[in-house]
Amino acid sequence: MRVLSRIGRWLDDRSGWGDALRRFARHPVPEGTDWRYVLGSATLVAFLAQVVTGIALSTVYVPSTASAYESLQTITHHASWGRLVRGMHDVGASAMMILIGAHLARTYLTASYKYPRELSWLSGVMLLLCVVLMAFSGQLLRWDQDGVWSAVVAAEQLSRMPVVGRSLAHLLLGGPSVGASTLSRSFAVHVFLIPGLIFIGVALHIALVIRNGISEPPEHSPPRVDPRTYRAWYRDLLARAGHPFWPDAAWRDAVFAFLVVVAIVGLALTLGPHALGKPPDPSNVDASPRPDWYFLWYFALLAMLPKSLEQPVIVLAPLIGAIALVLLPFVGGTGSRHLRQRPWALAIVALAVGTIGWFTYEGYRAPWSPRFAAEPLAGTSLASTTSSAARVGAALFHDKGCEFCHSYGGIGGIRGPDLTHVTQRLNHPQLISRILGGGGNMPPFATRLSDDELRAIVAFLEMKR
Repeated sequence: MRVLSRIGRWLDDRSGWGDALRRFARHPVPEGTDWRYVLGSATLVAFLAQVVTGIALSTVYVPSTASAYESLQTITHHASWGRLVRGMHDVGASAMMILIGAHLARTYLTASYKYPRELSWLSGVMLLLCVVLMAFSGQLLRWDQDGVWSAVVAAEQLSRMPVVGRSLAHLLLGGPSVGASTLSRSFAVHVFLIPGLIFIGVALHIALVIRNGISEPPEHSPPRVDPRTYRAWYRDLLARAGHPFWPDAAWRDAVFAFLVVVAIVGLALTLGPHALGKPPDPSNVDASPRPDWYFLWYFALLAMLPKSLEQPVIVLAPLIGAIALVLLPFVGGTGSRHLRQRPWALAIVALAVGTIGWFTYEGYRAPWSPRFAAEPLAGTSLASTTSSAARVGAALFHDKGCEFCHSYGGIGGIRGPDLTHVTQRLNHPQLISRILGGGGNMPPFATRLSDDELRAIVAFLEMKR
């Protein structure tokens, strides 16, 4: 201990790190700061966990199209602690997305973006963008069907932007199509570029917090934030009712950050890492790729949009969202911070959370996508009939792909209507006409079915008449 103390004093004398640390620990925080204010530090701890586990994974991961997939299989199933480390990295990515989203919502609801903390908000927006890009690039590094096709879909969306679209898509893919350069570029961005930007952004964010102070809770705020008087008012508040960050406020950050780490480790142990899909295969027409859950809502939104709205939403929605986040502290940088004076703020957050939640649910249901993995109808579903034609029709219902989009007796897809009681909607001639001529998203089967096959399928569908 005596040696460590001497080393610490030597380092402090040469670098001054002790004074800097003491200033940070002793900087005062306003009265009323509570558990609402722990989300930022918890996000930072989750990021540091990502750095540690990412370094461990990079010692085994091979960023090449020939070996990336197999190296992840080796990490997961054969490397010592590989399943735990990869699980922590996977769960940590979800934790970062949740925590930074919650931190953004809390900052918005308490109007902590107002004067003099506009730059704190803008640095936070930059960090949010970095976290989203890091999550996206990490998804591609799995180099399975989901990761590769997510890159293809993202490139397609970027290419629709006017003027710079094709250049951005080319930049993302590292060429005209997905290949080795796509993976190596994503690896460099994920491992070097974005973490570096996050470290810079975090340093700036913390420096601005120390410079301008932590925003006081709205219930302790003045009736209106006025740039001419706010700083003097804030200094007086800290003099009257301020507390040192350590230990009065830091203990809550430490407790919550500890719980976040415990949750990451616990979920990694119980759930394990994200299961790898099949290796990428452009010839696989039965693939039904989908992004990770935190991007699933946007995937579902685009899938459910009418074609006439795809272009405006893809181009304008992200642009409008980014402009709104950047302009918010300048448009609403003064005035009341009390939520009762800003009821629309709560409505906006509730609408955003509800919208993301609903589209995420729809993304898991995927009503727009055929279910190629639908199992053939069980024989028990035909127990009420002795018609051999109906039994043949049930087999054809699966073999001809009808079951991928339509369900019968609770089995099958949901892209098309449930056909269990189709005879309540269509009579015999209408049923034959719909099968042969198609309609809506359903293709015509006139050239795909023989007369005997058509009669068998109709007999199957009519057996509950």
